[in-house]
Amino acid sequence: MSSNRDSLLPPADSPIDAGPIVQRPAAAPPPPFPLPPLFGKYSFEGIEVHDPGLLPYLYLHPIYAPHSEGKLSGRPFMKSHMHVVERLANHLMKGGKFTGKKSKALQTVRLAFDELAEREKKNPLQLLVNAIENAAPREEVTRLQFGGISVPRAVDASPARRAGVAIRNLAQGAITASHKSTKSIHSCLATEIGLAAKGDLTSYAVGRKEEVERVAQSAR
Repeated sequence: MSSNRDSLLPPADSPIDAGPIVQRPAAAPPPPFPLPPLFGKYSFEGIEVHDPGLLPYLYLHPIYAPHSEGKLSGRPFMKSHMHVVERLANHLMKGGKFTGKKSKALQTVRLAFDELAEREKKNPLQLLVNAIENAAPREEVTRLQFGGISVPRAVDASPARRAGVAIRNLAQGAITASHKSTKSIHSCLATEIGLAAKGDLTSYAVGRKEEVERVAQSAR
């Protein structure tokens, strides 16, 4: 006489039911609407970042107006989630007549992009990415304290700092050039981005990068 446990088991020749087959969801279809161009003019398609170290820290999500409205302010390590064009505009606001004037800084970037597109016949967003790559320092100098002696030592710059320093120097170069000439600030910014995109040493940002790396090489 079989036990209650044997009566609950399926027959030996019956197939084992493994349950319903779970399939992976299909890939999301492309959005039914076109991606918004930057400032209504410049497409994000085909923008390439050739430096793999800077790729996670250059936020290039398609957006019409790069303005986060302070949503990322006060939160550490959130610069990589801010659009690279907005970061450039924020650095223009540091000191001078652009302090606290975000719309004016964005308008300056837009006019600089218009001048770049007319002069270089290329997408100014790609030129900005190339300029950041060429102006990002790979090494910097720090000072180590040994007793009462301060010794300089060369250190590798992190990718996040490389991007931040390059964007800051691009904005600072445009501001410095506008103080030394009668050209408008957007023309100086367009010139600075164009020179840095080509790796020209006359660019303020590229010159600062070469100087920092030269000092770091001597401190190895």
